[in-house]
Amino acid sequence: MPLLGMYTAVTTVCSHDMQKDMRTPQASLLSTKELARTSAITLNHYNQHADSFWEGTKDHDVSQNRDALLEYIGGNPSRILDFGCGPGRDLKVFSDLGHQAIGLEGAERFVEFARQYSSCEVWHQDFLRLQMPAEYFDGIFANAVLFHVPSQELPRVLQELWATLKPSGVLFSSNPRGDNEEGWSGERYGVYYDLERWRELVLAAGFVEITHYYRPPGLPRAQQPWLASLWRKIVAPAV
Repeated sequence: MPLLGMYTAVTTVCSHDMQKDMRTPQASLLSTKELARTSAITLNHYNQHADSFWEGTKDHDVSQNRDALLEYIGGNPSRILDFGCGPGRDLKVFSDLGHQAIGLEGAERFVEFARQYSSCEVWHQDFLRLQMPAEYFDGIFANAVLFHVPSQELPRVLQELWATLKPSGVLFSSNPRGDNEEGWSGERYGVYYDLERWRELVLAAGFVEITHYYRPPGLPRAQQPWLASLWRKIVAPAV
């Protein structure tokens, strides 16, 4: 479920899907069954709309986000995880630039798209049941994806991303921002954080903030619905 501008694109092709059912941050925790439902229904939506999603997002320019990750990784070539790689647009760009790019995606049809389009290795995994090697990646590109993780599960997922990064590795994330609402937008589950709450969560996972910015560039803040941020894994020295 990647790609900056996802909500704009999917609204265009699936306008019936935008009725929202949001809950407050203080709502009760989701049960195991409800958590599984958030994943299953959201993934089914993307599987059902894979073709229109690709057509609606394949030409989006998110070079600002890719460049930001590469700038702070610093090394070339690097091993990069495109977390929630979708149909593989950004995965292919990283690979074409000479990096070892690996995708991870929950929607089966996107996995098929990404493997064919990018010729890269793509792992088919649910974000709530991740299995990733320790200290393996120099950078993680999580573009328009982590907001799909229910808030009660996000601390664990962030810690798993921290663990799969090498020391000093970099996490890039971009999410639609909000006032910490959580719930359903049609057939997709999402959480819409403000900067303060997002920062609190990522810092708690062991990252330090590098920088953040709002997207699209060059517009008034009210017209910048996307919050992008970069974080570095810091490992405390052994005593």
